[in-house]
Amino acid sequence: MVPGSIGDRAKIICMTDSQEPLARGGLSHRLVRMTGRDPAESHRSATPLELLFDLTFVVAFGQAGDQLAHLVADAHVGPAIGGFTFAMFAICWAWINFTWFASAYDTDDWFFRIATMIQMVGVLILALGLPAMFHAVETGESLGNGVMAAGYVVMRLAMIALWLRVAVQDQQRRPTALTYAAVVFVAQCGWVGLAVSAPGLGVTAVVATVLLAVEVGGVRFAERRTSGTPWHAGHLAERYSLLTIIALGETLFGTVAAVSAIVQKQGWSTEAVLVLTAGVGLSFALWWNYFVIPSGPILQRHRGRVWWWSYGHMLIFASIAATGAGVHVAAYVVEGAAQVGTLGAVLAIAIPVLVFAGAMFGLYTYLVQQGDIFHITLVVGLVLMLVAAVVVAAAGGSLGVCLILVTASPVVVVVGYETVGHRHEEQMLARALS
Repeated sequence: MVPGSIGDRAKIICMTDSQEPLARGGLSHRLVRMTGRDPAESHRSATPLELLFDLTFVVAFGQAGDQLAHLVADAHVGPAIGGFTFAMFAICWAWINFTWFASAYDTDDWFFRIATMIQMVGVLILALGLPAMFHAVETGESLGNGVMAAGYVVMRLAMIALWLRVAVQDQQRRPTALTYAAVVFVAQCGWVGLAVSAPGLGVTAVVATVLLAVEVGGVRFAERRTSGTPWHAGHLAERYSLLTIIALGETLFGTVAAVSAIVQKQGWSTEAVLVLTAGVGLSFALWWNYFVIPSGPILQRHRGRVWWWSYGHMLIFASIAATGAGVHVAAYVVEGAAQVGTLGAVLAIAIPVLVFAGAMFGLYTYLVQQGDIFHITLVVGLVLMLVAAVVVAAAGGSLGVCLILVTASPVVVVVGYETVGHRHEEQMLARALS
């Protein structure tokens, strides 16, 4: 039926595009009781506020990638990996905490919006503290995470306030909310104590391991031993996919840096075109690989599998950001500002791509709980292309040619999936969803 008035059209738009404002009490943003969203809600999608929140992680990923690229270019590989691992865990953990809460309790009222803004400030403070932390790891001093801890304090004050609000307004899940609030408070006190005391890296590693166990164990206890939170499978799948796209932006940034370095040094050349093609192609192929997996329907059918799927994404986010940093290392090599050569730059890209492929294959196998020889064959093909890129680099091949070979590795998976693999996946999904 074609609406006959502006009012009719507005009504249809509200009903089809977003029923949430009307369902939660109108178009204003007055306080709404946090009683939990419906985990089976239809047409649930990411909100503009969530997309705005994710933009702060563009900054965080960029800071972590820049520091990784700088240390790798200076041949400080050990500190680079250690600092990057700690940074990416801190970044991803902050994002996961908020994303799970929003999936279950997003009321979009003024309190929730202000709490989200406060957490955005915390993320930016965290990002500003990353250079100091990387420098401390490089020099072997204490962890140097004081500013990072301050960023977490800001974020977690907002999260504790939100969980306490849930404890008051959602009586059914009050134990869950109080558990989350207590775990967040205790863990954060530990992180602040660690930052203030500033022990050596050895003691820091031990204490950090204990605090990580508290963080992860607390979440698992809250979700498994209490009523849990009403998270939405489709919403979570979309949120994780959107952050994956944001992380892929780092690869494009690295590509621009590398091509700019080549152009400034020797003008537009075949090498510049090859690097540009490889960088864009690699980003696109990794994106294609990621969206092969239909996570939402599987998680809706098997909600118990969300645990490893969720935290396994840390490897995916980190490997993509590291790939972008690797392309940035290539820019340093072209500029002559790196202690590593072409081989080092190729390894800085190939290794994260390999980690990404391993994480994707592991998550896919875990979600469907089945094995497939053809998918293993595709992974083998990907590894062989990466090995070929490293061999060509070791033999003195050009950076552009090596990067094309690296790009071809995830392309092997794309071609294999589109020609044969999709039929295997259809059969596996039919069994997994039955």
